[in-house]
This record gives sequence, C-alpha cells and structure tokens, in this order.
Amino acid sequence: MQSEMGGDGGSCAAGEPFALQVLGDDMEPEFEHGVIIVVDPEGVVENGCFVVAVVNEEYIFRQLVWDEAKRYFLKPLNDAYETVAIPNLQGVKGVVVQKAGRRRSERKHYV
Repeated sequence: MQSEMGGDGGSCAAGEPFALQVLGDDMEPEFEHGVIIVVDPEGVVENGCFVVAVVNEEYIFRQLVWDEAKRYFLKPLNDAYETVAIPNLQGVKGVVVQKAGRRRSERKHYV
C-alpha cells in the first residue's frame, strides 16, 4: 500500500485510530485495491498481524511475521511482491484493526 500520509499521519492525535485506503494489489486477495482499513497506532503487535510501517521513508501495508530468531519481516499477501526484512519494530506505525468493504461507488447498481 502506498499512502499519502503526512509526517504525523494527518490531523489525528498520535494515539488515535485512523483510516487509510489500500492502493495496489500487493495485499490481495484479502485486501483489495480501494478497501478502507482502520489502523490503531497503539494496537497490539503480534506475529501474523497486519500493520502499517515505514520502510525507506515510505508507508507500506503488510503482514508482520517473525521467526524463532526474532528476525522481523513485512510480507505481502500477493506472491508477486517481495517480503521485506526489517531490523526491529520501530518502523511499525500501527496495527490494522478493521477492514471496511468496497467503496460505495463500486457497489451501486442502477437499472
């Protein structure tokens, strides 16, 4: 996911949950392009959770996984993209706590 967030995540207070729109197909099939996710900056980080993190000064949305040696990885769900190794959890900015459906305009069907 590529996000256009400002330095502090917009006008939200540091600990407040915020919503982002998923851009791209790197987290498909579970998170399709255009879906809205709610991110909690104070959410519990667990192996296998979905997170928003900063890597190379860019916000990305991935599944956080780690191994027995406590090596951390940001893994896309779409195998066409690479898993990114990170040195620690410092770049994790929040845990995804909710996923909304498709955008309303995509569900409208007028006859």
